Amino acid sequence: PRPGESDPVPDPTPSRPAEGLPPTARDKIDALTEKRREALEDDPGSCPIEIPPEWVMTTAETYAAGYANAAKLDGAAALGPAFMKVVLNKRYINDSCASTVDVSSEVDFDYEGKRQLPPTKATFLSYGFMPTTATMTLEQVGPPAAIHTHTVTNTPTYPEETTVTAQLVMRLSDVEVNGVPLDVGPDCRTERPFEQVLKGYGQSYPPAGYLVAYGGTLTGYAHIPPFEGCGATEDLDPIFTSAISSPGRKADNYTKMTQAPLCVATNPEGPDCPPRKPKPER
Repeated sequence: PRPGESDPVPDPTPSRPAEGLPPTARDKIDALTEKRREALEDDPGSCPIEIPPEWVMTTAETYAAGYANAAKLDGAAALGPAFMKVVLNKRYINDSCASTVDVSSEVDFDYEGKRQLPPTKATFLSYGFMPTTATMTLEQVGPPAAIHTHTVTNTPTYPEETTVTAQLVMRLSDVEVNGVPLDVGPDCRTERPFEQVLKGYGQSYPPAGYLVAYGGTLTGYAHIPPFEGCGATEDLDPIFTSAISSPGRKADNYTKMTQAPLCVATNPEGPDCPPRKPKPER
């Protein structure tokens, strides 16, 4: 600097990004990690520490909305906004030697007390020429959907990859073909659950892309199984299987979901509470 001028004020060190952790949990994790490192005479390359769940586990709520493509029908169905109940940090593994953090959380959809997304009305051209309208409902089955986040902490940006895996059953109702109602009965559904895997990628410094706490876009593909139980007076299973189900074992139905920021129970007065409904992206 020139005479009479002071050195410029350095940029502040960025604070650790929001993780959905309860107050004081981060200090406990850092202290336990440092104690573990001091106990090691040599750097083993990996020194994972599983953090006690009572230190870090908390609940949150949010919404997600998006679109699911029906590959054979050359169209897309709107999904949501779907309300989600999240249990954060059920398993939290901090490996300061490998510079990674792996976090496992869980989520359940909730629509009028049921584990499902809101029913959605979709219109497609079956077989490329026949206008078909149906109400589609995606029901969540089995255990809660798993959220796994892998973060690398030895780079300035803290890159993060998140994988969400859910087991779903697709149900069809209120079907019309070319404007004429088609009685599919009360139990027209995929013959077995299918796995929907969505992935998101982001970074914490500066926040960008998908982060569990801040939300963002998740994408993935699903394999739709054959249908069963379709038809009140005749067997319509082959028609819906032919028109909708994935060929072979190919996961060919693309889904894109946008998640809103989490409203975390430990910060009920925060800017993201109550949870907001996001605008879906195509």
